[in-house]
Amino acid sequence: MPTILIVDDEADLASLVDFNLKHAGFETAVALTGEHALQLAARVKPDLVLLDLMLPDISGRDVCRRLRADPTTRDVPIVMLTARGEEADRVQGFEVGADDYVTKPFSPRELVLRVKAILRRSGAAEGVEKLSLGALSLDLAAHRAYVAGEEVELTALEFKLLHHLIARAGRVQTREQLLSDVWGISSPLETRTVDTHVMRLRDKLGVAREMVETVRGVGYRMSDTEHAAHA
Repeated sequence: MPTILIVDDEADLASLVDFNLKHAGFETAVALTGEHALQLAARVKPDLVLLDLMLPDISGRDVCRRLRADPTTRDVPIVMLTARGEEADRVQGFEVGADDYVTKPFSPRELVLRVKAILRRSGAAEGVEKLSLGALSLDLAAHRAYVAGEEVELTALEFKLLHHLIARAGRVQTREQLLSDVWGISSPLETRTVDTHVMRLRDKLGVAREMVETVRGVGYRMSDTEHAAHA
C-alpha cells in the first residue's frame, strides 16, 4: 500500500488528513516542520508528499527543491497544500518541482480522491505499458525513461511532460495546452514555466534532444519522424 508523507504545521489539520488517508487504506507519516519532513522522506521513502507551503522553519518551496535534488526522492509526486491560491503562487510551486496544488480549505474526501488520481497518473496508463518514438521509450508501469536504450533520470513532472509530447507526436502543443494538460493551470498569465521545463528535459534527452521541436510563437512539437508505438 502506498505511503503518504503529510507535511503541515497545523497539527489538527495534519491529524485530519492522516485519519482520512489511513481510512482510505494508505500508510502515512506526519511531519510538522520542514526539517522533520526531509528526515522522514529519507527514512520512509514515501510514494507521495502532501506539502504545506508555509512551515515554521523552512518554506515548503525549499523542502520541495531539496526533495527534487535528492536522487532517492526526486521522482516522488509532490502536492502543495496552501491557503494561497493565487495563480502566481501555483506557478512558483510548479517551478520548484511540485506536481499538483490544493488550496485550503479543502474537503478531506476530495483530497483523498486527488491523491489516488495522482498516484494512478504517475503509474501506467490503463492497457498501455510502453510508449516509444525513435530513440525514446517510456516504461509507464515502472515510470522509467530511456534514450537509445540508456535510462535517463527524470522528475515526475518531466516524465509527465515527455509522456504527453510523445503520445501526441507530430502535433503542435501550445504553451497554454501544456500548462493546462501537464500542470493543471488554465490562465492567460504569462509564464516561462513550460519553456524552463522543456529546456531541462532537452538537456536530459541527449541525442534525442532535437526531437522536441520549438514552434516559434506557438509552443512545442515532438518530431514524428518515427510514429509512436504502444506495446
